Amino acid sequence: MIQHLKKWLRQDAHVRLEGLDIFKYIGPGLLVTVGFIDPGNWASNFAAGSEYGYTLLWVVTLSTIMLIALQHNVAHLGIVTGLCLSEATQKYVRPIIGRPIIVSAILASISTSLAEILGAAIALQMLFGIPIVWGSVLTTIAVCILLFTNSYRKIERAIITFVSMIGLSFIYELFLVKIDWPAATQGWVVPSVPEGSLLIIMSVLGAVVMPHNLFLHSEVVQSRKINEKGENAIEQTLKYEFIDTLFSMLVGWAINSAMILLAAATFFANDTRVEELQQAQALLTPLLGNNAGNIFAIALLLAGVSSTITSGMAAGSIFAGLFGESYDSHDRHSILGVLLSLGIALLAILFIGNPFKGLIYSQMLLSLQLPFTVFLQVYLTSSKRVMGKYANRPLNAAFLYSLAVIVSLLNIWLFIDSL
Repeated sequence: MIQHLKKWLRQDAHVRLEGLDIFKYIGPGLLVTVGFIDPGNWASNFAAGSEYGYTLLWVVTLSTIMLIALQHNVAHLGIVTGLCLSEATQKYVRPIIGRPIIVSAILASISTSLAEILGAAIALQMLFGIPIVWGSVLTTIAVCILLFTNSYRKIERAIITFVSMIGLSFIYELFLVKIDWPAATQGWVVPSVPEGSLLIIMSVLGAVVMPHNLFLHSEVVQSRKINEKGENAIEQTLKYEFIDTLFSMLVGWAINSAMILLAAATFFANDTRVEELQQAQALLTPLLGNNAGNIFAIALLLAGVSSTITSGMAAGSIFAGLFGESYDSHDRHSILGVLLSLGIALLAILFIGNPFKGLIYSQMLLSLQLPFTVFLQVYLTSSKRVMGKYANRPLNAAFLYSLAVIVSLLNIWLFIDSL
């Protein structure tokens, strides 16, 4: 009896330890999550909620489903090959095709960095009255210091903390307003395209499914060098990676949904259209109290700084991949990629007359580049030459390609609608 009890205790301990293994794999997904709860999302979500109420919540749902599939797929590339998306493109795709896509991804990262820096600058203006230009300069300097002096792990932990604080901020604010939950539930699952809403729809889509995040996720995963640890390590990581991605993307879905819910309950219900983030803070103060306005600004600052870190890392990874290198904060190609993205974005901010519209259009531009990145990614992950036995099955590849087709058709619709 005693021997049986000892055996049972050993087995139970093994099961519990194996269950705790998942926490070793949580991290890359959350690092990516902060990229789609950035200031560009704030602008797009507040515009969606204030102009159309709960009706565009379905875009967040659709975007998140697409994001889970794509991020899960690109993470497999990093796990199996030990290459990020940019490196794999350099190695396996003909330059005449691969190089233009990588260059367009760098341009997309610049558009992303612009939104992130601008959002943090707006937050600094809200909190301390610092002009947008000087706030942008301070944000860029602070992010460069963080990127060039910290390891992956330190940045990863800091960003997870930021994500948690942002999420708690919006959860707190939701308790202060009255949400029409039946209308919200319908909005989440029933697609609707109100007249004049296509630009906002594409902005929300581009703000959630961001090209640079696909490059970043593969980079962060491959930095763990799982492929060098043998077949068992690859199988174990593949087993838990989806849980990390699913959990992280659902966190992002909840926070993005909370933004639209908050905008619908406060602005749309009062027939007020949000046209700048500063206006949103000013409106929240009388509606929700002084604490809500301060929490809004602090959360925006955290989102701006943390998402600028991830966009900088993504730019460094994409640029270094052109030279067949992975991201390294001390390598000149990675440093140059970071500086190009943040520096050009900072210069562009000097010429933006309306920061709020700049945020929305920057996110819409991401949706224009997205199909190219998705087609490239699915081509690589469906190739047995690249992935071996882990290549996408035909049905899975068809589904992933269909996501790129959907985004392409929406872009064409937006182009026709704008004529």
